[in-house]
Amino acid sequence: MPILQMIIRIPAYVKKTYCLDRGLFFAWCYTERGEFLETVDLVIQAALVFYADITVDVNGRYRSWEYCYYNFYKARTSNTVDVDFLSLHLAFYLASWGMYRGSSFLLQKDYKIHIPVVEEVLKTKYNILFGVNCENLFDKEVQSLLQELSQFLTRYYETIRSSVKGTEIKNEVSSTLVTKVLMGTMGCVPAYDRYFIAGIKSRKVATGNYNMKSVLQLA
Repeated sequence: MPILQMIIRIPAYVKKTYCLDRGLFFAWCYTERGEFLETVDLVIQAALVFYADITVDVNGRYRSWEYCYYNFYKARTSNTVDVDFLSLHLAFYLASWGMYRGSSFLLQKDYKIHIPVVEEVLKTKYNILFGVNCENLFDKEVQSLLQELSQFLTRYYETIRSSVKGTEIKNEVSSTLVTKVLMGTMGCVPAYDRYFIAGIKSRKVATGNYNMKSVLQLA
């Protein structure tokens, strides 16, 4: 069970709590190894402060992650799925969490652009990724599926970006976008934004690049 879930008693479907961003999520995969206790204590304290702050505003923007994650959770166990509704949730969550800023190619598209992503992540083969426990990240099938889904997201959003820019761009779509989509829909990895990267690098927890090596270093 994730450490922060034990500390902050919130609904069971909220596997990763509100502090997934801002460099706090790296406590998610920690065991009780002594060498990490100082970092874990630091993260728990910061998480409690952050959680207390957001509970003050019942309509705060960071709650959009909870709504997004919860609705994808329900969709995986439902006989009828509204992909349009889920696409809207995903788009608003991404916007709330900084992915629709002025220079973003997503800003030039409506929310329906995410429908293929919704359809992909809801495939039953990815069920084992949803809210995956830390120890299961070492499972080869889990790793393979996580890489497969990450690659799909990268390729898909690269196609959309090229259509917006009118030309192919050599650099891959940012891992920030890919991991925020994964975090909002699956809860299986942290969001590798600049705050998170700065946090794990400053504490020498893991590399700052999103890849399987870095994810396993968090586990």
